[in-house]
Amino acid sequence: MKNKFTLNISLAFAFALSLTLANAQTGLQNVIVEKYYVSDANDSVASLGILPVGSVTYRVFLDMKQGYRFQTAYVVPDHTLFINTSTSFFNNEDRGSTTPNFTKSQAKSNTVMLDSWLSVGAACIGNFGILKSEDNGVATVINSDNILQNADPLAGIPLTDQDGLIAGTPGSMITLGIDNEIGVFDAVSQAGNSFIVHDGVWSCLSGATGPDTTNKVLIAQITTDGELSFELNIQVGTPEGGTEQFVAKNPVGLETQLAGLTYNSLYAGIESPLKKTKRTDAIVSVFPNPTWGDFSLNVKTENHNAVGQYTIYDLLGNIVLRKNIENTSGDFTDKVDLGASPKGMYFIEVIIDGKKSTQKLIRN
Repeated sequence: MKNKFTLNISLAFAFALSLTLANAQTGLQNVIVEKYYVSDANDSVASLGILPVGSVTYRVFLDMKQGYRFQTAYVVPDHTLFINTSTSFFNNEDRGSTTPNFTKSQAKSNTVMLDSWLSVGAACIGNFGILKSEDNGVATVINSDNILQNADPLAGIPLTDQDGLIAGTPGSMITLGIDNEIGVFDAVSQAGNSFIVHDGVWSCLSGATGPDTTNKVLIAQITTDGELSFELNIQVGTPEGGTEQFVAKNPVGLETQLAGLTYNSLYAGIESPLKKTKRTDAIVSVFPNPTWGDFSLNVKTENHNAVGQYTIYDLLGNIVLRKNIENTSGDFTDKVDLGASPKGMYFIEVIIDGKKSTQKLIRN
């Protein structure tokens, strides 16, 4: 079994400290999802645990202003928290854990560096996790099993050049009420595909900061060959001793809704709106966004005889609406009503003359 850090205090007491809110919610600037590594056939064969070829290892960072601290990822009524995949999570069965409890020396063996876990800054014992692009390449882990060498461009910088580890002492993680749920990231690979928290948190009571002035804190690493999606709710501490709370949806009071706290790998990285580079490219716009239900979808194209369709998907990939686009005359506008659909994030996929673009839409 993995080591778990559990504090037996009530959730109500834990959140008593979160009642003091700052007037301006500015501390959490962004959520960064880094594609850390893409597994190949050599990794799959050498893995201790089922690691499908093409599995992607994702790292989730909170990008905060200087002086702010990550305190907790939490759940309260109307604020779900989940990390899901359409297949299963990969868990390394040698030194794998719900938190990165292996040393940097142990990281050299098999595929433990690809294990799925939650964190409050650490990527292994005695090391912060940082973006590979911000790694100086010093003391890079060299795998002793001659794997983790795939240089797939999807994952950017190869692990053999910069491993996203930097020496330091990250904070300690505490879990409240998620001991059962967090087991999906335990030492049995492909044990499940869904981490859903109904009444609990993972946190660093002293507050976690990044290792340098960019103040990015690693809070999760997930490996899967499926479509990754998540919704998170984050509380950060302010330099003045107050708190700020950022939610994926349904903000109340002084909470701030932050789009980056909702993620779906199927749509990540798509430019919106698309730039026109060819005659058949389309520019897609949505207004208002966020919307209370009614909005206008506008598609402009230089091809006045363009044909296609648009499809609206919910966060789980279910089709909410699909409609054909014909005889645009270069400018197509449609009034759409999502008033009967649940609040949350939606994706509008527009295909014109075989070319696809995608827009995110928030339904308040």
